[in-house]
Order: sequence, then C-alpha cells, then structure tokens
Amino acid sequence: MSRARRWSLTLVGIATAAFVVQSMASASAPREYRWELPKGFPKPNVPSNNPMSAAKVAVGRRLFYDVRLSGNGTQSCGSCHRQELAFTDGKAQAIGSTGQAHPRGAQSLINVVYNSTLTWANPSLVTLERQMEVPLFSADPVEMGVTDANKDQVLRRILKDPWYKARFQKAFPGQKQPITWSTIIKSIASFQRSLVSADSRYDRYLTGKERFTAAEKRGMELFMGERAECHHCHGSFIFNDQVTYKGSPNVKPLFHNTGLYNLGGTGAFPEPNRGVFELTGVAKDMGAFKAPSLRNVGVTAPYMHDGSVPTLEAAVEHYAGAGRNITDGPLAGDGRANPYKDPLITQIELTAGDKADLVAFLKTLTDRRVLTDKRFSDPFKR
Repeated sequence: MSRARRWSLTLVGIATAAFVVQSMASASAPREYRWELPKGFPKPNVPSNNPMSAAKVAVGRRLFYDVRLSGNGTQSCGSCHRQELAFTDGKAQAIGSTGQAHPRGAQSLINVVYNSTLTWANPSLVTLERQMEVPLFSADPVEMGVTDANKDQVLRRILKDPWYKARFQKAFPGQKQPITWSTIIKSIASFQRSLVSADSRYDRYLTGKERFTAAEKRGMELFMGERAECHHCHGSFIFNDQVTYKGSPNVKPLFHNTGLYNLGGTGAFPEPNRGVFELTGVAKDMGAFKAPSLRNVGVTAPYMHDGSVPTLEAAVEHYAGAGRNITDGPLAGDGRANPYKDPLITQIELTAGDKADLVAFLKTLTDRRVLTDKRFSDPFKR
C-alpha cells in the first residue's frame, strides 16, 4: 500500500473516531434549555455549577409535586405553592407536613429567578439551591420534615422509582450516582427558574393587544406617579425592588418596615416575625421585610408576610394610611408611629375612587395563562 493511501486511510479513521466521540457526547449531554422570555425581560442569572437543561427542569417539575419527598410522605413543594394561586397557597401562614404552622406565608414562585433574595427577611439567602435546603430540612418550623433520621429513607423512595432512574441519568450524565440530595435540590431549583411569565392584561396593554378601562388607566397613573408612590418599592419589571439578571448592578437588597405593628408603642413586631432584626439584632431592622412582586397579586391573598391583610382593598387602605393602628388586644399599637418605619411609607391622600382605581389596576397584573400552563402543572394529576 502506498504511503499516500495509508495517510488517507489514517485521516478517515481519525475523522470517523472524532465523529463517533462527538455523537456520543451529544447523545449524553443534556439538551440545552430554551428560555421563553417575555418581551423586555432580561436574560436570567443561572449559577455556573447548575446550568439549565430541559432534562433537569423535567426532573425538577416532578420532584416539586412529589409527596414522597417529605419525611412522612404527605406533602410536596406544590402543597404550599399551588399553580392556580400563582404558586402561593391562599393561607395566611403556611402549614408544614406535620401540621405545624409556619410564622409566614408562602411567597409566589413566578419569576423567582429574578429575585435577588429568596425569603421574606434573610438577605443572605440568594440562590434557590441554598433556599431549598430550608423547606426540606428545617426543624423549626417543620416544612417538608426531612431529618437526619429519615433522609436516607426519603432518598430511597426516589432511588427506587424507575422514572427517576432513567431521567436523572439524562439530567446529570457522567455521574456515578446521579440521584443524590444535591442533584434533587439542583433539579427543583432549575424547575423553579423556569417559572417565568408576563402575559397579563397589563403586559398586553403595553404592546397594544389589550385595552384598559378608564378605572384601570387611572389606577396605573396613580401607581406609577408620585401621588400614590407605589413605584418606589414596586417599580421593576417584576414589580418589586429586588431584582437580579445578567448584567444587573450589584446593589444591596432593600427591606422595609411598613408600619404593620408597633407593640405597645415600642416599635416592636410580634415574635418570631420581626423581619431582618431576627438575624441582625439591629434596631433599625425591626419589622423590615422584602417588598414582594405584585405580579399576579390578584390571586395571592392574603397579604403581608404574615397574611394579616386579607384583601387588595385592605392593602391599599394600609398604605394610604401610612400603616395601621391596632387599638386592642396583645398586638395593640399604632403602626403609623413605628419609629423604625420606612420613610417611604407616608400618608397618601386618596379618595375612595382613587383606591378602587388602584385595585382595578393591580388586578390587571395577573397572568391567567401561567395559572394553568401545562409546562408547570402537576404531572401526577394526569
């Protein structure tokens, strides 16, 4: 055989081997996740150690709704984050798997990928992976109820499931043991990051696809203007003041005392709901909680961190009055005079019509499509 012929065959062999290796890698690598971002929404931040993939999101969705992931096998993440309620639960205080009441309400998970902090009052919880450890393993209050005593048993429930065996291999290729607590948490976090939505009447109004009523227009002008001043704490594209995304500035997250309580005129909030103060012990942090996103606020009642404001009308009344005055009982005190109240919370002169207009506008922020979107629904209900 001539030297040229041998060289030609060698090149063919190298090319064939390279093609086979590339094909094997393509077959084993998780399919890239395609974001379906609303117009005007920036690209989300995603941790480098947990990149998005369609396989991981699919596994995370199933885990999110799987009651076997709780210690006693009775509760899933979806129990406190119901899709039809914008991934809240409609309760003033969330109830854990053992029946213990959480001191705070379940927050909406829609657009959570854009939140710079992830609980009502903890500035240090800034990734969904770290936050997921709280509901899974917290002992006080008990949420999912996974403990050192039962965590191996809970993990075995997932390990034995043929669906998970096959899908985890695709979501975490190359790992000797793809099903671990770490990969479970990463999968759920990936599913939560996929919950992006902005198809409300407000969004369609901005693009000329929807018309507002006169009341809704007046309410929007009040909300965005300096008279009602709502936009100071709810002025971002997800209607809060804590946002993060690719290229966003690195700013200190804001928390606010809105004059909800003032126990005995001391400025105190009821324990254990004293806001950032619970972590810092610093007086100025008393009653400081995050301003949640107002997207889908029409279906996420009751309001505030402890669900103590029952309706949108009552919430508007609270802010118009610069706080609330509780006249009797163990929580008595004039929140309007709380010494730690945020300076932004001031008396606003609004007529009854103005308040009704604001409520009308707030109701336009609900994306009805996301409340039934099959991509985010409970797979066990099929």
